[in-house]
Amino acid sequence: MSRVRRGLPQFNELPADEARARLATCLDVPRWVEDVLAGRPYAGIDELEAVATSSADAMSETELEQALARHPRIGERPGAGHDAAHSTREQAGVDRSDSGATARLAEGNRAYEERFGRVFLIRAAGRNAHEILTELERRLGNGDAAERAETINQLRQIAVLRLNELVS
Repeated sequence: MSRVRRGLPQFNELPADEARARLATCLDVPRWVEDVLAGRPYAGIDELEAVATSSADAMSETELEQALARHPRIGERPGAGHDAAHSTREQAGVDRSDSGATARLAEGNRAYEERFGRVFLIRAAGRNAHEILTELERRLGNGDAAERAETINQLRQIAVLRLNELVS
């Protein structure tokens, strides 16, 4: 039996333009937004998550770049074009007053961007700076294809997390 969230019926009834705008804050990939929108009405969260996950797994390079543009670097404050409210809440475990961790994150972000040509992304919600740094260092050893798959996996996790917030 699929889990039902209190806000799911309201999400199912949102006007399409409003639903699109809210979905774009979960994952800014127009094809993904349309796939999730087209699945309405959802009987439960499991059904919604299945559509969201399946659609996210099919992300193209262009879509990946577009989605990453909405995410600030880990450890940095969100700026224009980022989903600031989400990012600030999700990165709450990164203590910006810890100058050592902040410096290591900045150094790791630079190394990652030099290695892979894109921002390092991780589902930061529920993780502290040490956990994020451990993952960043591990992922720097990935090959290009493995890291692309991990990045998409992280985007998918963030999207599902945000979807759950949207319908709760």
